[in-house]
Parts: sequence; C-alpha cells; structure tokens
Amino acid sequence: MVNQIVLLMAKELKKASKKNEAPIWARLADLAIKPSSARRVVNLTKIDKITKDNDALFVPGKVLGTGNMTHKITLCSFSISTVADKKNNSSWRKCIEIH
Repeated sequence: MVNQIVLLMAKELKKASKKNEAPIWARLADLAIKPSSARRVVNLTKIDKITKDNDALFVPGKVLGTGNMTHKITLCSFSISTVADKKNNSSWRKCIEIH
C-alpha cells in the first residue's frame, strides 16, 4: 500500500512533467508508486562513484550503508538505513527521506 504523501507527490510530479515538458518527473512519479519490493537498493559506494561534490541525487528506494562518501551531496530517498545515516551524517549536504 502506498501512503497518501507519496501519492500526492507522484500526482504533483506528473503535473510538473506536463507543465515543463520534462519526462524525468513522470518517470520519478512512476518509480515512487511502485511497491517497496520493486524499488531500488543502492549502496554508498555506488553513490560516491556516480556523484560529485554538491550534486543532488534522488534514489527511488533505499540507501544502504556499505562504503563511505568522500564528498557532500543532497540526497532524497524513500528510505535510508540506520548504518548509512550514522556513517555519513556529516557527508550529506542535505538529506531528505520521504515516507
């Protein structure tokens, strides 16, 4: 079951996609309403490899604590493991968890 906040966010993302002719927002909306078993799981090692300092990243799933961050990023995710949060609390420029 998808919670109401996520449904509202998906609806707003779809509107933004049409208004701005930006299909990425529609894709994020589709990923947001997938069941949790179909969501992505990403380790800090991978995030560190694909980002640079001050990048922003949306993970449509869970961030796990394997590895370390060597730079600060803005991260938005549906879930962040306790280990990842404790390990890298100082590495997030900003961390947004959507429930």
